[in-house]
Amino acid sequence: MTGTRRLDPAAALVREARRARGRAYAPYSRFKVGAAVLAASGAVVSGCNVENASYGLSICAERAAIQRAVAEGRRRLRIIAVVGGRTGVLPCGACRQVMHEFGITHVVTAGPTGPHRTYALTDLLGHAFGPADLAAGSPRRGRR
Repeated sequence: MTGTRRLDPAAALVREARRARGRAYAPYSRFKVGAAVLAASGAVVSGCNVENASYGLSICAERAAIQRAVAEGRRRLRIIAVVGGRTGVLPCGACRQVMHEFGITHVVTAGPTGPHRTYALTDLLGHAFGPADLAAGSPRRGRR
């Protein structure tokens, strides 16, 4: 009797994020991070952090992966894996907000080796700001 093996999308994303981490450009912090995002189409797109001597111009791995996915025409995203640190790293607030914008529902974190952990984005970014908030806050014509 042959058993069937169910593929773990989180584990596959973590593997790709670990590969992306190896391409990170982090000469100042030496804190390399890789990310891989799963699009609704099933495509996987990766990114890494890219630092700059002018620190404010640095880009996080998560946003690099999301921006790359969007540049490739993928705007419906589902899950992102982030690899960094010894045991994993949680995304910063700016990255969480960008994840919300593109529909990411789950964040998988892991270190360079070892197991991964999955979080619901709603647990990491409560009361997120989104497109509906823009419409709700728009002034009505003719009223001041």
